[in-house]
Amino acid sequence: MDGKWGIVVRVVGLAVLVVAASIGMTYLWNPKPETVPPPKPLVLEPGMTVETFGRTNDLANPVLKELFGLSEAKDLSRPLDSFHLSNDEIIRRAQKAMALAAEESSKNWIKILVKFLLWLAFLAYVFRLTRLGRITPGVRKGLYFTAAVVFGVVLGSDPSAMGTVKDAIHLFAVQQVIFPPRLIALSVFLLTVLLANKYICAWGCQAGVLQDLVFRLGRNHKDDRGRIPQYKPPFWLTNTIRVVFLAVFIAAAVLWGVDIIEPVDPFKIYKPLALSAAGMGFIGVLAAASLFVYRPWCHFFCPFGLVGWLVEKVSVFKVKVDYGACVACEACARACPSTVMGAILKQDRTIPDCFSCATCMNVCPTKSITFSAGKRVKPPEGHFEKKRKNEVKTEG
Repeated sequence: MDGKWGIVVRVVGLAVLVVAASIGMTYLWNPKPETVPPPKPLVLEPGMTVETFGRTNDLANPVLKELFGLSEAKDLSRPLDSFHLSNDEIIRRAQKAMALAAEESSKNWIKILVKFLLWLAFLAYVFRLTRLGRITPGVRKGLYFTAAVVFGVVLGSDPSAMGTVKDAIHLFAVQQVIFPPRLIALSVFLLTVLLANKYICAWGCQAGVLQDLVFRLGRNHKDDRGRIPQYKPPFWLTNTIRVVFLAVFIAAAVLWGVDIIEPVDPFKIYKPLALSAAGMGFIGVLAAASLFVYRPWCHFFCPFGLVGWLVEKVSVFKVKVDYGACVACEACARACPSTVMGAILKQDRTIPDCFSCATCMNVCPTKSITFSAGKRVKPPEGHFEKKRKNEVKTEG
């Protein structure tokens, strides 16, 4: 089946495989919940000691030590009023300490360490292939599938690049605390964006690569055009929606303590048992949309995608054009799954998100497109106009 129904069958088969395998891996890992329980009301009564306050509210001694600045074990017997803190201040500090402790206890640190090590190894391997010009259409699909299986099915929905931004904002908005390991993870992700243009999004993001793989299933074997209608929304539209969505997310978190992404989080396709009917419906629509629009979640909604787009402006390695070899055929812009290669090629407008997929490198007849370090240069004046004039003369 090579027609449209064949595409549908392959996409549905991929979705069923991912969901079924993810459910199986959930039971194999026998994991911690990886979700932070909602804060519960604190009990604070007159005459309480630190020890009774901790026992009544299920606060471990390390939390109490952080909360009250205890220096020795006998401080546990001190009455709360000896610390000269108001009840509101004690409750505020306790809630922050509990929030950090809950974040800490929800993490499977062994799995997180394994995932980061594999991420770094995988991205380094893909970087080498890209630099050597070996990302062919078949290799690209194989790498996307491998990333989806390893970083999604096997290692789960968390952590993710998007989660480092989303959860940090929500936690700070609700509890006014920052979870340091999350900032470290965010720094590592942004470092990969800085070193190689949007590399964690391009090749390591478990939700991103799955969208990309679905999109490629709707393309021809050369991966230079769709076998079904595929659209390239203008960047001004996609980025405007993404900025507005982030603003709404922040407002909902600050004003009402609500995480509007959580119910429809596309990363939960790798944790399907945690999805509601609405979540399953949204992810189904997103998967279908991925056939027609390149990485819809990344372009329209992802908070990390927006942050990463800002950082990629100064990425060390990026897609560049050698205009000495470029014949202005614009095959790269036509084959690019989004509008970004047209912007890179002509340098005449804001450059959208580039996911370093190397499609442009595949189709360039003169190999004038590279993934290399340094600043992009503008095309020589009249470079594309000269090409059009020559075409008109040839036709005449």
